[in-house]
Amino acid sequence: MPADTIVENYCNASQLQAVTLRAASMDVEMDASLPKLKKHGRLHALRRISPLGLIRYEKARFEGDGIVNKEIISRYLTAEVEAQRQQSPKVAVTPVNYKFKYKGINRTTGQEVHVFEVSPKQKRDGLFKGEVWIEARTFLKVQESGYLVKNPSIFLKKVAFIRKYEIRDGISVPKQVLSVADVRFVGKAELTIDFSNFSIDAFKVGSAAEAEGQ
Repeated sequence: MPADTIVENYCNASQLQAVTLRAASMDVEMDASLPKLKKHGRLHALRRISPLGLIRYEKARFEGDGIVNKEIISRYLTAEVEAQRQQSPKVAVTPVNYKFKYKGINRTTGQEVHVFEVSPKQKRDGLFKGEVWIEARTFLKVQESGYLVKNPSIFLKKVAFIRKYEIRDGISVPKQVLSVADVRFVGKAELTIDFSNFSIDAFKVGSAAEAEGQ
């Protein structure tokens, strides 16, 4: 299959599931550490996405060192919420924002995936340089990896990440995020996020679809 066709199918599949995800909720476990300071912390919360696509965290429960909560977890949560408030088309991994270069097929995960190297056409907040893995059967993403081309904060230097997804009932569901960043004054920061108990409110999906069609 031509690479352009794969990318086109991927964009169509991503657009179709976008409305569905606007009624999703999931449990989140965030494990963060500052190795240089030997500080560690863990946050458990319920992550909800509203019909308008806005993310909010409920029932948050933190254990560990306060500096980890302040320098890593709070900054991550704030950055994610702010990113959702921006227009998503500006940061979407599509040919409008990125150049796609086909690298081949990868079967190491037990599923056949198309690997694309992606590089942003402009240096903007939220865009990254790296790879996108697209599942060959559904054309949904199963992994994004790389580093942000623009630091989201003056306190952060290079931010590298791996975002893993799993295909469930025709939807690309968040599974895990691994992130490493250089934080000014405190050194390297490591963050692992695990997602579980993913569910969708069917009534809200309908409301979101109606709003989308208007």
